[in-house]
Amino acid sequence: MEEWENVAGKLFSTWFTVVILVILLPSMLGVSLGITELYMKILVWILEWATLRMQRGAKEGKKVDCTASNGIIQRDESSSMVEEITELRKRDFELTDIFYFSKKGFEAIVEDEVTQRFTSEELVSWNLLTRTNNNFQYISLRLTILWGLGVFIRYCILLPLRITLAVIGISWLVIGTTLVGMMPNSRIKSWLSDLAHLMCYRICARALSATIYFHNKENRPKKGGICVANHTSPIDIVILAVDGCYAMVGQVHGGLMGVIQRAMVKACPHVWFERSEMKDRHLVTKRLRDHVADKTKLPILIFPEVWPGTCINNTSVMMFKKGSFEIGGTIYPVSLKYDPQFGDAFWNSSKYSMVNYLLRMMTSWAIVCSVWYLPPMTRKEGEDAVQFANRVKAAIARQGGLEDLSWDGGLKRAKVKETFREEQQRNYSRIIVGGDCK
Repeated sequence: MEEWENVAGKLFSTWFTVVILVILLPSMLGVSLGITELYMKILVWILEWATLRMQRGAKEGKKVDCTASNGIIQRDESSSMVEEITELRKRDFELTDIFYFSKKGFEAIVEDEVTQRFTSEELVSWNLLTRTNNNFQYISLRLTILWGLGVFIRYCILLPLRITLAVIGISWLVIGTTLVGMMPNSRIKSWLSDLAHLMCYRICARALSATIYFHNKENRPKKGGICVANHTSPIDIVILAVDGCYAMVGQVHGGLMGVIQRAMVKACPHVWFERSEMKDRHLVTKRLRDHVADKTKLPILIFPEVWPGTCINNTSVMMFKKGSFEIGGTIYPVSLKYDPQFGDAFWNSSKYSMVNYLLRMMTSWAIVCSVWYLPPMTRKEGEDAVQFANRVKAAIARQGGLEDLSWDGGLKRAKVKETFREEQQRNYSRIIVGGDCK
């Protein structure tokens, strides 16, 4: 029994030493030993081999559908409602009109522009993970063995390592910011606060095996500004904070998140709101405007398309809320684009809890993300907040290769406005009686 305890102790000490020397210290210093790059090259080679093997299986007569199309319904958008209903009937009103509205209703429910943005992005080919939108069949024994080996590596090797790094990173954030918060306000305190935040987020990025490519670093957000970005996942904050420090904005939480928030705000002036304050739009705007007015404070990080608890699946950018663009100051747009081949970063909050989501992140192969810093933008003369928000949104979508949508992401959870329904009713009334119907 004593021998087993000694062996277990040696294994644990060896494991912890390797984690500290090979991963922890390099990540805290922002240095790469090349291990991640080697891991990604091997991973790309394996996935390419698996794709070729599946394609060969398809040629041998085994059905493998590797298309990335989400298309379910063939639609003809060339005709208007007036033209289509006129073709269905000859008199002023016929009961068959209901079939047109039923058809359109089914189409809207099954496949609409909004709902598609809250499901995982379709993959071109299977990435040897459990999640896939296509029903892949058995291809070969070697491919099945490779998948089983991947499960063992992800759950028995990578998962314990990533959990260890995440615990260390979060603990460092709480301890480091708490200690820094005890110091009087000075340049040294600001420098130590930035250092503590950067180290924490770099460790947490390693806990996700994150490979991040930053472009146009000369456009990085500066103090006294507002950084706005498209939103796919809670880890967007970690991805961005690896390369610079930001003042976070959000609602006060309890539990572990509350402990982290209270520790962070001691070292750096983050902007946390009570639940009751979040409903007061003028109060929120004032506090954010006061923060931006102080050019010594970190840039605020905001995700303007966010409806509470909602993320978009990184295929598009949806409507930006105008509040962030009424504050004033310089806007620093940032575009994030994840590569779903190695792991799906999208958080479907309606389907998975935060714990379940983080488990899926830590058992994926890796998180690969490209980040583009866009040139700073300011509000033009005669331009209102909505127009400014749309201009920034269009720039982010264009740079990231995302679809620019005008829909509000809140439609996922909110009811359709009465005005939208009444507009369709008026259009149909015009067809029946002719002229304007108010």
